[in-house]
Amino acid sequence: MSVKDKPVHALDLPQVDPLPEETQRYFDICVEKLGFVPNVLSAYAFNIDKLNGFTTLYNDLMLGPSGLNKLEREMIAVVVSSINHCFYCLTAHGAAVRQLSGDPTLGEVLVMNYRAADLSVRHKAMLDFAAKMTEVGHKIEESDRQVLRDAGFSDPDIWDIASVAGFFNMSNRVSNAVDKQPNIEYHSQNR
Repeated sequence: MSVKDKPVHALDLPQVDPLPEETQRYFDICVEKLGFVPNVLSAYAFNIDKLNGFTTLYNDLMLGPSGLNKLEREMIAVVVSSINHCFYCLTAHGAAVRQLSGDPTLGEVLVMNYRAADLSVRHKAMLDFAAKMTEVGHKIEESDRQVLRDAGFSDPDIWDIASVAGFFNMSNRVSNAVDKQPNIEYHSQNR
């Protein structure tokens, strides 16, 4: 079975049909902006409360007010997803990095090995912290947070870096566990 033929998720979950009006509006906005409904949303649509919980947290972390810009948050998503080998998130958020940066190479190098990327001191510190949190979070110390401060991040920014990294660690594990597949459209975007 090719990736294109694979299901949104491997679990046979019942879908809510019809979707509540508010959820349908949200999906319609996705189609308007992206041209499709991301499979992660379709996968959660078996339980509207779970879908709403997921989208509320995602929208707050990735789109809400923050000292981190959208590209920086997407960079964290890709680095965490690379460490966790999450095909869904690497594909979807790699496309977002390519779009937001205008640099197709950046999205690819972050997927493979962010340490090989030509990064600013700020971005290297941010991604080192997200990687350490993903690999050995229990070993983070004040000196790790100080490196971020020295690179220009405030304490609220550090909270946001940790929150985005934590969210993607959770999301990656769920995606991997249920074999969630990325929308085929992501593969060709912004190349």
